[in-house]
Amino acid sequence: MLRSEPAVKLSIVTTLYRSAATIEEFHRRAMRSAETIAEEIEMVIVNDGSPDDSLDLAIQLHRSDPRVVVVDLARNFGHHKAMMTGLAHATGDLIFLIDSDLEEQPEDLLLFYDRFRQGGVDVVFGVQEARRGGIIERLTGSLFFTLVAALSDEPLPHNLITSRLMTREYVRALVRHRDREFLIAHLWQISGFCQQAMVVNKLSLSASTYSIWRRIEFAVKHVTTTSTRLLYIVLYAGLLIFGLSIGVILYYLARYFTSGVGVSGFTSQIISIWFLGGLITLILGILGIYIAGIMSETKRRPYTVIRRIHRTKPAAKSVTERGAYHSDAGIQE
Repeated sequence: MLRSEPAVKLSIVTTLYRSAATIEEFHRRAMRSAETIAEEIEMVIVNDGSPDDSLDLAIQLHRSDPRVVVVDLARNFGHHKAMMTGLAHATGDLIFLIDSDLEEQPEDLLLFYDRFRQGGVDVVFGVQEARRGGIIERLTGSLFFTLVAALSDEPLPHNLITSRLMTREYVRALVRHRDREFLIAHLWQISGFCQQAMVVNKLSLSASTYSIWRRIEFAVKHVTTTSTRLLYIVLYAGLLIFGLSIGVILYYLARYFTSGVGVSGFTSQIISIWFLGGLITLILGILGIYIAGIMSETKRRPYTVIRRIHRTKPAAKSVTERGAYHSDAGIQE
């Protein structure tokens, strides 16, 4: 056992979605890495409505390894909400969050823990030195981060990945967020604490489940749920167009009174109508997205509903239960 510090409990949190081909190897490699740094380990696996037999394989792992806890969601709620649910059910002093597709290496836990042992950090998270995948995936990823940096109040670290090692105190602060529409990377950032990035390798073993339109949806959702900058841009654009229109009106009036030349031209009228009509529609669309976000937040629905939790022994107190403040963390059991 490679440890001189007091014994800690380590939780590994991951999610399942079309993970049947990797979950068993992930469990073996992640547990092997965890056993070198902790005596007490749990693995919290959240089934996010996976359509394959990932759940059955996870339950088999639970039966053969009592350290495995399977949280079965009632349907697919989305990757980010499933991760937040898993974090809320973790009971460890240190919590390692990672995807189960093996594109992120479970052995990175040892690298993160070595940095933890040096002290001074609450979170160690992985970033890629350069984005992986095909040219389309790289371009859309770069476009996403560029758009977020330009329009968001809270820019995100570039090439961020899921894997991260966190203290219980940080995770407790993280799951206190009650947002129903969110990008989890944003919550990671605004939760604060001392966070340290480490460059790690991420493989490209399979096609990304995030299509171009899905990436655009994430970008729009992130900007419209976290940023006021876009609203100010709309305001300034309106002021600019209003100022230009006043200038054009004064110009044509001056030309009419001084030269007797009136305003003519069907083309200029059509262009003006189309431009202003398109701009008004764009502004109404932006405001509509913000209003839709407000409606979603005010409903206060849980962001996941749990069908069943497969656990061998009575649960220790979770991250939320051991804090002074208990959040529902978007969970309904």
